[in-house]
Amino acid sequence: MTTELTIGQLAKDVGVNIETIRYYERRSLLDPTSRLPSGYRLYNSEAQRRLRFIKNAQALGFTLHEIEELLDLRVRSKARCGDVQRRAEAKLRHVEAKVRDLQALARALRSLLRDCRAGQPTDRCPILKALEDEMHGKRRTARKEVNGSGSGPSELLR
Repeated sequence: MTTELTIGQLAKDVGVNIETIRYYERRSLLDPTSRLPSGYRLYNSEAQRRLRFIKNAQALGFTLHEIEELLDLRVRSKARCGDVQRRAEAKLRHVEAKVRDLQALARALRSLLRDCRAGQPTDRCPILKALEDEMHGKRRTARKEVNGSGSGPSELLR
């Protein structure tokens, strides 16, 4: 005999909001196993596993669209682990690029902070001045990227 959970029980068990489960249902990522005559949704252990899968994949940075693809691979009989591996490798490349961009931003902020003289009036504040200059630089860089000669967002604050 399988134990079925209501939406509230499932949400509590997995640690999500009830509205999150409803949203996943609208996105066709999760379906109730059955409904009571009163309309209450019931979920079995497979729905519980699926919801945990979704939350764990999100914790690794996968988008709901990517999670949908992974779930499709999980149930497809001809899919292979290599298919999943390729998606995970693509996600890793994306995360590593984000890390590089964040490191560049951190370097830029450290540099601005080194130049800051806390006692100066704001009209001579190097941080505010740099932000003004960067807005002009962003526009120039955006134009270069359109023309194919820009280097990307991490170059904006260097």
